Amino acid sequence: MRPSIITCLLLCLPILGACQRKSQKVVGKEISSNFPNVCIDSSGGAFSTGPCEPSIAISPVDSNVIVAGAILNRVYYSHNGGLTWQRKTLRSTYGVYGDPVLIADPKGHFYYAHLSDPNNKMGGDANWLDRIVIQKSTDRGMNWSNGTFAGMHHPKDQDKHWLAIDPRDESISMTWTEFDKYDSRDDKDKSRILFSRSTDGGQSWSEALNLSQFEGNCLDDDLTTEGAVPAIGPNGEIYVAWAYNNKIYLDRSLDGGKTWLAQDQVVADQPGGWTFDIPGIYRANGLPITATDLSNGPNQGAIYVNWADQRNGKNDTDIWLAKSSDGGKTWGSPVRVNNDAAGKHQFFSWLTVDPVSGYVYVVFYDRRNHSDESTDVYLAFSKDGGKTFTNTKISQSPFRPSKEVFFGDYNHLSVYNGRIRPIWTRLDGSKLSVWTALIKIR
Repeated sequence: MRPSIITCLLLCLPILGACQRKSQKVVGKEISSNFPNVCIDSSGGAFSTGPCEPSIAISPVDSNVIVAGAILNRVYYSHNGGLTWQRKTLRSTYGVYGDPVLIADPKGHFYYAHLSDPNNKMGGDANWLDRIVIQKSTDRGMNWSNGTFAGMHHPKDQDKHWLAIDPRDESISMTWTEFDKYDSRDDKDKSRILFSRSTDGGQSWSEALNLSQFEGNCLDDDLTTEGAVPAIGPNGEIYVAWAYNNKIYLDRSLDGGKTWLAQDQVVADQPGGWTFDIPGIYRANGLPITATDLSNGPNQGAIYVNWADQRNGKNDTDIWLAKSSDGGKTWGSPVRVNNDAAGKHQFFSWLTVDPVSGYVYVVFYDRRNHSDESTDVYLAFSKDGGKTFTNTKISQSPFRPSKEVFFGDYNHLSVYNGRIRPIWTRLDGSKLSVWTALIKIR
């Protein structure tokens, strides 16, 4: 019998109780803070795979309305700012097979993009991963359409997608990796970054375009083109960055995705590549995240790209941020986001920019406080356009993951007008759980 949301909250009570005693101490550029942590879901019951790879979105219409998702087919909604949650199973005739991506449009409608499994064989047939599916909710996450799809190029495999919405016209941009054949070692099989757009609220999608100048292999490693996350500029510009062969590349379109750069721009080097080992983690990556400043602040239009790498050694994974103030033509030197001493691991970061204030936020796992594999969750934020970052620990207790359990490939973060809702996975022994923290920064 699966634990109910009430059971999950009861499991979290010791932590929630401690969160009520809020304190704040500034040490250099690090703030030690207590933020209420809320357990959204924990493993068990009818779900064969524990919750991980969570995604979250705050409604810009009512920031008390928040929707989240986790693999393989979980969807959660909260109408009180994330204090309590309801859980449902997402269903579609196209199948629901993980990689959840949540986003909200200016009307407060939510979109949930995910991988496909139309025959419900759990990866056991040729139609698995044959398209990217996008489902829509117009009632604050409680009910969902059957969905539409993009990128159906059977028998090629479609994977690792993300979404961005233009607040001016509500058009939706989506990017992802297409594999000729996932995990193939044949040199003839390649990977590439694709793009599609919807201008009718997700009812239909344009024919997919190939963005990447260089094609990669299909092995899900440093020589695979992967990690494409789109971002929209204040005038409808579309920016997409991804990782390939020890570099972060970026492409852009100024006409709604019709045309793109003839040559991809290099944002930064990624020494050691985007795949690396983290002790206690099944697999880890430093894939890039792209975000733009849509505020009316001094950095309006700035493009930010965030990633992780091991340029400082295999025992010292760091979080990085690069910024462009000229539409992606030139990029500043990478700024180190985590401000601890050398020799610790920070990994699985996610970036977002508050569309109201323009403040930059990055959430990541962090081991600065421990000499073993114990792991905390940190939030870094910048009020000066990414020049400097304040780091604050947002998890109330550490956890020690196990390399024997799949932990997922990413976490996520949503921010609107100072309301910050990170979402992350914990792994205590063999038990997976998904959490958020209730944070407000002005």
